[in-house]
Amino acid sequence: MKGKNSNPIRVRNKRATFEYEILETYTAGIQLLGTEIKSIRNNLVSITDAHCAFINDELYILNMHIAEYENRGYMNHETRRRMRKLLLTRKELDKWHRKIKERGLAMIPLSLYLNDRGLIKIDIALGRGKKQFDKRETLKKNDSKRDLDRVKKLNNTK
Repeated sequence: MKGKNSNPIRVRNKRATFEYEILETYTAGIQLLGTEIKSIRNNLVSITDAHCAFINDELYILNMHIAEYENRGYMNHETRRRMRKLLLTRKELDKWHRKIKERGLAMIPLSLYLNDRGLIKIDIALGRGKKQFDKRETLKKNDSKRDLDRVKKLNNTK
């Protein structure tokens, strides 16, 4: 019999760290429907194009794709158009709302995962968009790090 964490669900937004400079992160709960949770447990979710926005002083995630659940009954959820509410405290919401207004930053989802209690959580970040030269610099840094790791691995095997 499988345990609770035998199949950990972890969906990452790899493009977020390339496109944005991450300043601050938070973990939030997410309000989902039953078929959405079952689709996420089957790893049928993508947060690559998703972003967060304040609507009526509440924080929502928009454009997150959750595929339809195959074994549904007559009810199912909308795959992309539905706004899903993020669950944060009022203090955290007010703090982020002030930062977004005064600095013009963006809120980006970084990863979606299943915690140890079986709840779906999402890591969201406050980020500033990178310029083209910053992106090239990041690529150069990653390439040099990869080359250095490769050389270390060759030296350790000799």
